[in-house]
This record gives sequence, C-alpha cells and structure tokens, in this order.
Amino acid sequence: MTATLRDVARLAGVSPSTVSRALSMPDMVNVDTRARVAVAVERLRYEPNRAARGLITGRTGNVGLVVPDVANPFFASVVKGVQARARQDDVAVFVADTDEEPAVEARLFRALAKQVDGLILCSPRSSAEDLSAIAEETNVVLINRGVRGITGIIFDDEDAMRQAMAHLVALGHRRIAWVSGPEASWSSQHRTAGLRAAATARDVELIEVGSFAPTYEGGVAAADQVVATEATAVVTYNDLIAIGLLSRLHARGISVPDDLSVLGVDDVEMSRMAIPALSTIRLPQQRAGQIAVETLIGLITMPEALPPLRRSNALTGELIVRNSTGPAPSPKG
Repeated sequence: MTATLRDVARLAGVSPSTVSRALSMPDMVNVDTRARVAVAVERLRYEPNRAARGLITGRTGNVGLVVPDVANPFFASVVKGVQARARQDDVAVFVADTDEEPAVEARLFRALAKQVDGLILCSPRSSAEDLSAIAEETNVVLINRGVRGITGIIFDDEDAMRQAMAHLVALGHRRIAWVSGPEASWSSQHRTAGLRAAATARDVELIEVGSFAPTYEGGVAAADQVVATEATAVVTYNDLIAIGLLSRLHARGISVPDDLSVLGVDDVEMSRMAIPALSTIRLPQQRAGQIAVETLIGLITMPEALPPLRRSNALTGELIVRNSTGPAPSPKG
C-alpha cells in the first residue's frame, strides 16, 4: 500500500505537521528531525501528494510548456529537454500545442496560468504586448523569442546565418536564395536580418523567395519559386522546409547538390535520413529546454525575478556539412 504522511510521522517519531514542515520548509525544522524524516521517507518510499503539498507551499508543482506545433521535430526536442530537466526537480509538465495560431496561444496561456506555477513559451507567435500581459499574471520564460522585460532563452540566429553564408561562399556560390518561415516568427525575422547582413558583408546576391509554413509542405510549395530565381544555393528557415524542397526538386529532376545546394537550420533527426543527407545548422534544442526549466524554477522559488538573459548569452549553432551542399555549378554556356 502507498505510504501516507501519518506513516512517515509514526516511523520518524514526530507529528504529521512536523513531517509537512520538514518536506516543505526544511529550514524551520532542526537537523536531527529532518534526518529522521528523510530516513522514514526513504524507507517507506513516500511520495507527497501534489495537491496536499500545494496547500502547504502555495505551489502546484506543475509548469506549462506551450509550443506552436508538437509534430515539428524541433519542438519535440525542446519538449524532451524540458521534461528531462523537470523530472530532476519532481516537476510535472503540461504540454500544449497551438497549431501555429496566435489566437489559440492567447487562450491557452490564460487557461494554463491558473493551473501551473509558471509557463515556458517556445517560439510564441503572439505580440510582445500580449506576452508581457501574461508575464504579469504568472512566471514566464521564453524560448526562441526575445521580449524586453521577460526572461528568455534565445539562439544566436545571426551567427547561424553567418555560418551558413560562409559555407556556401566557400563553395563558390554567389547567388543564394532564402526561404523564410512564418511572418509572425521572431526567429525567422532575425534569421532574415542575419542572412541579409552576411550577404552584404560578402558581396553576395541574396534573393528572398518569401514566407512559407515551417513544414514539409511549405518546402514543396517553395521549391518552384526557388528554381525560378536561378540561384545556385538556397538556405531555408528550417529543416522541414528544406526536406520538402528536396522532394520537389527530385520530382523535377533537379540534382542536389550538382544543380542546386540546399542548407537547412535545426538539425532535426530526419535531416541525416534525407536524400541527399541535409547540410544544416545544428541548434541546441534540448539544452534550451533544460535551461528554461532551471530558469523558471528560479523564478518560482526566488522572490526576486531573474534578469532577462542578454543576447551575449544566446546559444550558438554549429554547421553540419552533409551531402546536400557542394561546389557551385559552372556557368552555362
């Protein structure tokens, strides 16, 4: 049978209220008593009831994680990082998927805020004003989004684009296409700015094809427009777009990388399984999730808010060269 608080108290030789204090406010209990309670908890394998513990601490022991699309492998990796780190502190994670809809995000934020001690919002599409409003209601940590006054874990998108451009220029490419992601995506905006700056610095012609859904289907839809640019290489907002683009190029008989080099961002698991295997910028998604949990727990347990992370603390990506990028083709004729 599951051990109860009274069982622990009986074995430790103290009152149930003392056990509660030892578990929730250990500084209020002397060292010897805490040690007896700890031994009893271990022997009985006692697990405090979350609801009961919440009455004592004023906390639920739960956090919410909201992502735009849980089917996207990028966000699945973030979820794994969040859950792995949360388990270390016996924190439960409620995961919600907004299906890339800002209006759905706003409703989910407010519904979850009433049930958890804080929220981790990954790549939210909502406005800065809406995010600031929810941060007034509960503890909030952002991943892959920067909003003034809210603690955030961000990737160095500008550096990622510099790496992408340097790789393609070294292969002789001088006319490069860019397929961006959703217009409401903060990271897509920063990647666009980073790629523009890198193209200007290297005197490369950058052709912006437009905004597309961050999905396989988005890549298929973008492919014909990319071909029409007559670029010799293309950088895509994420790997899913790149993989969809590879499929359409194959259907048209366009050889990658002989006719067109393709470079993605994220390094999701299926990138190495694509044909050809996809060159990409690897972003530390699981690490971002782990840091977000550590930061949120700090916000919950410390009376003073942690300062927002500065851009100098942004997590950096790593160029992964596979078979989808190669030397620029020789000019025709």
